Amino acid sequence: MITIAKLQTLKPRTCVRKIANLFHEFAVHPDAVDPDYLVLLVALLGAEPCSLVLSDDVRFRAAVLAGRLGERSSPMFTVACEDLHYLLLEALGAEPADWDFVDDVSGALDVSRRLVLPHTLVLDRIRSPFNVGALFRSADSFGVREVLLVEGTASPDHPRARRTARGCTETVPWRIVGEQALLAELEASLRPMFALELGGVAIQRFSFPSDGVAVLGSEEMGVSPVFLAACDRSAGRVAIPLSGTKGSLNVAVAGGIMLHSWLG
Repeated sequence: MITIAKLQTLKPRTCVRKIANLFHEFAVHPDAVDPDYLVLLVALLGAEPCSLVLSDDVRFRAAVLAGRLGERSSPMFTVACEDLHYLLLEALGAEPADWDFVDDVSGALDVSRRLVLPHTLVLDRIRSPFNVGALFRSADSFGVREVLLVEGTASPDHPRARRTARGCTETVPWRIVGEQALLAELEASLRPMFALELGGVAIQRFSFPSDGVAVLGSEEMGVSPVFLAACDRSAGRVAIPLSGTKGSLNVAVAGGIMLHSWLG
C-alpha cells in the first residue's frame, strides 16, 4: 500500500485520486485496513497537497463521512468508505458510474477501452459548458479521435463542463484554436468536412465520410458562415428530421444522434 509520505509528494489531483481509490479498496477489504494508516489518510484530506484542489465544502463533507467510519466490522464502515470514494472523484470531475470501465491503477476512466476512429469533432462557439461536457461524453462513446474547439466555445476545463463530462474531457484529446487558424489547418488536411445544420441532407440518407471532420454550432446561432462555406465546398450538410413542435434540438442531443449515426 502506498505510504502517506509518498502520497504527500504527488501532484494534488493525483494524490486525491489515489486516496479515492484507497477508500474503494477499504470498502471491499475492510479487514485489511490499518486503523493508524486510516487516521493519517483522513487527516491528509485536510492538508496539502489535497487542500490545493479540494474546496472547503468537500473537505467538510469528507470529515463528516470520516466520522461515520466507526468499526471496520460495521456495515457503516463500507458505506462511508464508498461515499468518500465517490465524493473525492466527484470533486475531481471524474466520478464514474458503477458500470464504467476504470483503470485499476489510476482510478481514472480506462482509455484503452475506447474505440478510436479518424473522426474529428469541431465545436463552433458553443457557449454552454453543460453542452460541451455532454458532447465530450458522446465523443468518448462514439469513437471521436479529437475535439477541436473554436475560440469562444466554453472550455472543457470549466467546472460545469467537467461535471457533465464525468471524466471524458480526460479521455478525448482536445485543443482550443482560433477560427481562421483552425479553418486553414482543416482545409490543408484535405479531409472531408460536413456541418450538422438545418436544411441539410436527412441523416438517414447522408453519406458520412469514414475519415472526416464534423462541425457543430450552437442551437441559437448554428455553424458560422465561414465553416458552413467550407463544409459546402466539401462533404456538405447533414440534418436530423424533426416531427415535433420545436424547430431544432439541443446541440448536445443533436450531436449525440449525429455521432452515433457516423459511428455506423
